[in-house]
Amino acid sequence: MSLINPMPKVKLCCPVLGYAILHPMKHIFSGLKVIDCATVIAAPTAAMMLGDFGADVIKIEQPGDGDMLRMLSHVATTPEAGNDWFWQLDGRNKRGLCLDLKHPDGMAVLQRLVAECDVFITNHPANVRDSLGLNYADLAPLNKSMIYASLTAYGEAGPERERKGFDQLAYWARSGLMDLMRAPGTPPTQGLPGMGDHPTGVALYASIVTALLHRERTGEGGLVHTSLLANGLWSAAGIAQGALAGADMAEYRDDNLVNGATMRPYQASDGRWLQFNMIRDEETLSLLLAALDAIDLLADPRFGDLQDMWTHRQALGDELQTRISSKTSDEWLAVFAGFSLPVNRIAEIEELATDPQILENNMAAPPEDKSIDVPMIINHPINVEHLPKVGPVRAPAQGEHSRQILGELGMTDKEIETLVNDGAVVATPCSSELS
Repeated sequence: MSLINPMPKVKLCCPVLGYAILHPMKHIFSGLKVIDCATVIAAPTAAMMLGDFGADVIKIEQPGDGDMLRMLSHVATTPEAGNDWFWQLDGRNKRGLCLDLKHPDGMAVLQRLVAECDVFITNHPANVRDSLGLNYADLAPLNKSMIYASLTAYGEAGPERERKGFDQLAYWARSGLMDLMRAPGTPPTQGLPGMGDHPTGVALYASIVTALLHRERTGEGGLVHTSLLANGLWSAAGIAQGALAGADMAEYRDDNLVNGATMRPYQASDGRWLQFNMIRDEETLSLLLAALDAIDLLADPRFGDLQDMWTHRQALGDELQTRISSKTSDEWLAVFAGFSLPVNRIAEIEELATDPQILENNMAAPPEDKSIDVPMIINHPINVEHLPKVGPVRAPAQGEHSRQILGELGMTDKEIETLVNDGAVVATPCSSELS
């Protein structure tokens, strides 16, 4: 089975990889059928990324409120914009099918979809998969070449296998990140919505694509998986690996009760903050002192060498803050540029919509789909210059494409209406179809 839809005009052979390249094709995943049987952010993000490269992604939602992602634009912990920006961010590039998986006919529809799909993505808790028959062992007999992608909170095995958890719990708190990412002497810092979900979605996407390459070479499907906890631990690895290597973590914590002089932020006279994190050696530190007109500090016995500066890092930082308070951040950035110093102003999120670096690199862009009422959409970070993307296509209304998808399974209008009338399927009027 090919990853790409086998409807080419020309078929070429690749002697290096040993499998067929189908040409021409509009997108790398054109013809790939993906079932997004997942909720909220991390796993659906992986499906969205496949859709962005041309896959036909079918979003499965339960009757009722549907995916909780639909409401996240309007909760107190996210900014209110008067539109469903969170749903458009992570629910885009999909078609919507609303199934009651507790209804035997609804599950039968899902099984028919599984039988002909390439990728099945789920993040349902273990007990739900057990009760509904959604485990890999349940579905693999229907489609041996399918890639079954599993996203869990804490991993596929172990005593916490069945625990539920969002990224704030599993990625941020359980991994130790929440404890590490805080100013000295302050309580653990709460993460932002989706802060762990989005990088975890990239990891799940990478697992799927790796498995698809294996399938191209062998014809074999299989189970791929990642977890929020695994990705949180990976994010913390710059410290966590030291702990696992036997480091003296008590000493580490004591050393970091006070930040190094260039590891703390500094506030300019306009209230904006500057970061000197990349000032890490004697040469750049000397340049910084020259830029600040603070060379006189080197005559202070507390700051005679780098070791003394570390010992008296609080006092050195306070001296630097006094000088930085004398100018605006714009004035300082101009000074630092003249010394080629790697200093950044800490951005405020409101500025990013007009940030030329973000716009020129297409990190965020206006959607071409005019039915999306969000003026700018953030793009995922996977870029392959020679492979075109679909671009953001409006996220579906709940059950918007139910009739269309069931028709593609060969069902008649009468059979579809029976499923709708019995409550196994919810189908809403389709205002516009995804192409």
